[in-house]
Amino acid sequence: MAGNRDASVPVIALHDISKIYGQGEAEVRAMDGVSLSISKGEFVAIMGPSGSGKSTAMNMIGCLDRPTSGDYLFNGVQVGNLTKDQRAILRRTYLGFVFQGFNLLPRTSALDNVELPLIYKGVPAAERRAQALDALAKVGLKGREHHDPSELSGGQQQRAAIARALVGSPQVILADEPTGNLDTKLSLEIMELLKLLNQRDHITIVMVTHEEDMAAYTQRVIWMVDGRVERDGPPAEVFNHERHSA
Repeated sequence: MAGNRDASVPVIALHDISKIYGQGEAEVRAMDGVSLSISKGEFVAIMGPSGSGKSTAMNMIGCLDRPTSGDYLFNGVQVGNLTKDQRAILRRTYLGFVFQGFNLLPRTSALDNVELPLIYKGVPAAERRAQALDALAKVGLKGREHHDPSELSGGQQQRAAIARALVGSPQVILADEPTGNLDTKLSLEIMELLKLLNQRDHITIVMVTHEEDMAAYTQRVIWMVDGRVERDGPPAEVFNHERHSA
């Protein structure tokens, strides 16, 4: 399942991916022949206007949707050839998800929330607790382990959600508008944390955002329009081009 971990093999590779919804005049090409690759250790933002296909691309990378045509390779493994159960194992083992709305269980401690993915993996209780405590410490929540979400600020809730994504030691974190529910100060704190995790722990991070300030923390912006990749490069370069062409 892990495929080839050779550094020369991209962790994520999309080859001519299309995703079509509806038929005839109602047909919508959410992705229209998208090809891109993301290497191990990259921090990438996928951006674009509403309806550009960025959320569909994220769902495709996260194995939450299947393409109408084209190939998706994860660590060199053809995802299209995997069974439904194998795709679920890929998601559970190699991917960590962070959402705009935190998606924490209410009336459940931060520690128990972070342990949840490990329960699904069948990790023994003592090992589970140790890994969850370590993940919470990594995101700066040491001392807050037994607080439930209602006792945590928005920024702390998102830190707990990032710890939950980290706890299974994924190769890739997929973050969908991770700062969308936070004010500017907390948003910048979360982006500093993601940047630290990327640089210190070499975790590949793919983030969907509509905010240039947040994307500036990444190494690379993939700019989508009408289901296609229009620009792909360093943030400043992509944003300058978009401003001049607007």
